[in-house]
Amino acid sequence: MTVVRLTAPPSLPPLLARGALLSPLKRVKAGAVAPPTRLVLADAPVDARRLAAYREVCGFPASDAALPVTYPHVLAFPLAMRLMAAQEFPLPLLGLVHTTFTVDQHRPLPPAERPELTVYAEKLSPHRRGTEALLVTEARLAGELVWESRSTYLARHATSYEDPAPDTRAEPDEPLPVSAEWDLPGDLGRRYGAASGDRNPIHLHPLTARLFGFPRAIAHGMWTIARCLAEHGTPDTARVRAEFKAPVLLPGRVAYGADGERFELRGRGGRLHVSGAVRG
Repeated sequence: MTVVRLTAPPSLPPLLARGALLSPLKRVKAGAVAPPTRLVLADAPVDARRLAAYREVCGFPASDAALPVTYPHVLAFPLAMRLMAAQEFPLPLLGLVHTTFTVDQHRPLPPAERPELTVYAEKLSPHRRGTEALLVTEARLAGELVWESRSTYLARHATSYEDPAPDTRAEPDEPLPVSAEWDLPGDLGRRYGAASGDRNPIHLHPLTARLFGFPRAIAHGMWTIARCLAEHGTPDTARVRAEFKAPVLLPGRVAYGADGERFELRGRGGRLHVSGAVRG
């Protein structure tokens, strides 16, 4: 494992440009492995204005004493982008689909703290629709691991791989009880992009989204999870597990449902967009 220590968060626009330019040149080969690179940023700063904007767009109370449970992902996003935009990362950045997100929060992070962030690709796995990468993000305070997440990203391509243990979990026959409905404006992707730094063109405008096969701009997957968790609430020590099922088109109307630990987000006709659970 090669450890690369950074002195400042990487700038996102050059990384997005680099990833876009390299993507057409990458061809996923059988036996591809994750790069042996671990990116570390000590004393990651929390910008008060961006945090306030993030809380507002995601629905987290401005008065909360700790960072939202999803916010360390935002702090580490530039590191993840640097890793995935690199030439040695075998999957093309363009077209990667975020499929699952898991968080283990061991204790709350106060906004005044400056955690050490670590990001690395743990492994690549064959998938019936292509190749899946597992990215790990860790946040430490004074050497103590206080927050960690695992995200899977799918690069879709032709494959002969057959999953020996296909996912047989069925979606619930009945939607969870609906406790809130939200009308999502067309500029939601731009607002979340400004707060989080994730300005992927599929989220920003219908014209740029159509270049990637979407009829309209789609909401950020991480916004859908954050909005659900802002509504659901999380204990100080929590494990969150969420799966992205289908994109949310903008503008649109969605329904939030919950039952105990479980939550979900559904759209028109009951289409399931996100399902997950929060455990203390």
